[in-house]
Amino acid sequence: MAAQFRDYYQTLGVPKTAGADEIKGAFRKLARKFHPDTAKDKKAAEEKFKEINEAYEVLGDPAKRKQYDEYGAGWQQAGGPPPGWQQPGGGFRGGGARPGGGVEFEFGGTGFSDFFEQMFGGARRGGGRGFGGFGGYEEPPQRGGDVEADIMVTLEEAFHGSTRKISFRRGESGKIETYTVKIPKGIREGQKIRLAGQGESGSAGAGDLFLRVKFQRHPDFEIEGADLIYDLEVPAWDAVLGCDVHVPTLEGRAKLKLVPGTQSGKKLRLPGMGLPLGGGKRGDLYAVVAVTVPTSPDAGERKLWEQLAAKHR
Repeated sequence: MAAQFRDYYQTLGVPKTAGADEIKGAFRKLARKFHPDTAKDKKAAEEKFKEINEAYEVLGDPAKRKQYDEYGAGWQQAGGPPPGWQQPGGGFRGGGARPGGGVEFEFGGTGFSDFFEQMFGGARRGGGRGFGGFGGYEEPPQRGGDVEADIMVTLEEAFHGSTRKISFRRGESGKIETYTVKIPKGIREGQKIRLAGQGESGSAGAGDLFLRVKFQRHPDFEIEGADLIYDLEVPAWDAVLGCDVHVPTLEGRAKLKLVPGTQSGKKLRLPGMGLPLGGGKRGDLYAVVAVTVPTSPDAGERKLWEQLAAKHR
């Protein structure tokens, strides 16, 4: 079944000519507005947040954005990607045709839309069946191929651990299979969750299904291993004079002290406020100072800045 085309530029409210900073700013603004933790209608906000996140997952990645710009319009007109289009490395898009045969999988509950699954994620075969008999030789029993798909995991799920229901349909079968997947506390992006025996069938047994973890983009944090990075915007006068500031964490808000004369780019460390490392340890949270200045000072403010500049010239 053809997936419905999604206009990611429209989702973020940016033009197709938007630069990386404009796209990132639009994502953060919308993500903070629709984050389920702060919205009144949590269910509606959760769906909107997923849409925003998916759009940024594509437009915030130069390679994905290039593919989207190249094939998006063709997808909308033809109801699918160009024939034979494959993901780099030879993997097949979930839901797409497989020139060499094999079972087609359609997933639900992974956190991605059908459009994203088919164009950027979806099922990839990690192993294959052998070739048929040739020249009188009989093919030995073959294990079914492994299947890999992406699953979007929030930082909160990675921090606390969680369970998720996913569903998938094999090939032309109308049967939808549903499984409860455990997301371990402290899981990392790129790690895989294994569902044994849920891949392609084979004469020597079924392969496995692997769900590869992709972290949902967060409006406040960038992720470096187990560390979280937060951009702390500070007005120029607070950077000069010093003050107390509050920064978000995965467990609420924490207070930091800015010393007088704090420079832009300075990293303020909150030890043990990052993601779990195992053994009861955690990564750190770093607040990176970004000193801001008024963009449109009024006459009075401009005069004060001029006086300050004259004093130091």
